[in-house]
Amino acid sequence: MIDLRRLRILRAVAHHGTVTAAAEALHFTPSAASQQIRQLSKELDVPLLEPQGRGVRLTPAARSLLGHADTIQALWERAEIEMRGLEAEPAGTLRVAGFPVVLTRLLAPMAAALRTEYPRLEVEILESEPGDSLDLLFRGDIDLTVVEAAPSTPSLDDTRFDQAPLFDDPLDLVVERGHRLAGRQSVPLVETARESWILPRPDTTCHAHVMTACGAVGFTPQGRHQAVEWSSVAALVAHGLGVALVPRSADLSPQLPVTRVPLEGSPAPARSLLTFTRAGARERPAIAAAVAELERLAPGLVA
Repeated sequence: MIDLRRLRILRAVAHHGTVTAAAEALHFTPSAASQQIRQLSKELDVPLLEPQGRGVRLTPAARSLLGHADTIQALWERAEIEMRGLEAEPAGTLRVAGFPVVLTRLLAPMAAALRTEYPRLEVEILESEPGDSLDLLFRGDIDLTVVEAAPSTPSLDDTRFDQAPLFDDPLDLVVERGHRLAGRQSVPLVETARESWILPRPDTTCHAHVMTACGAVGFTPQGRHQAVEWSSVAALVAHGLGVALVPRSADLSPQLPVTRVPLEGSPAPARSLLTFTRAGARERPAIAAAVAELERLAPGLVA
């Protein structure tokens, strides 16, 4: 009989990339985690780790085993739902995570609505960036997260997670109120090619969206200023330091002298937001209720 705790450690090594990172996530010492994997290898009589430089990597046998381990985890999630009753009213604790815009515009009103409709359900909200949220979800520290699609986002066939589109968030051009484009109903992005830009930091998904959108119409945006928070971006724009692309769902202070101008194009540049759960867990009554409320709220963010 395979020890499921050892399978959990092997899954963590695959998810986090190293034994050390997996051990830290699961609150083991690296030596204890390595020992557990060696024991699992002995039980199965196949090597699961092999040397790679100064570290180790999973063997083909380990990769094959992981597919079955993910299936077992998903089956356990579904079995737990059945044991508790699919038709049961949402109750207990639901833990959700999201990055700042998602938290303020979606998760907070979702939690308030669920509290009113389901008095026996407690919702716990955690602010977290998408990569960290997926780590928390994998470990079982949260039950649901909303993330922005990016090249690093797990693929649809990733057996660890269940993902579904939530909504597409158009990117609007934001300019200072006296800018030459401020009075337009819409504008082709290419008209901003010679503008100075306020850019997201290069290590962010938002930076990739801006570069992709501008590259698609034939230019690379140039600017001296970088910011992470949309309020900071808008403040720089308000002082005439450049233009920017900002998601429509992002709240900008009405006191700032800036104007949003929709972009022309079909489809217009946008970012996609997704809901993620662990595989097999989406039908849990609390999660299903939360996703339904998010889907109800989402259209109002981009109207």
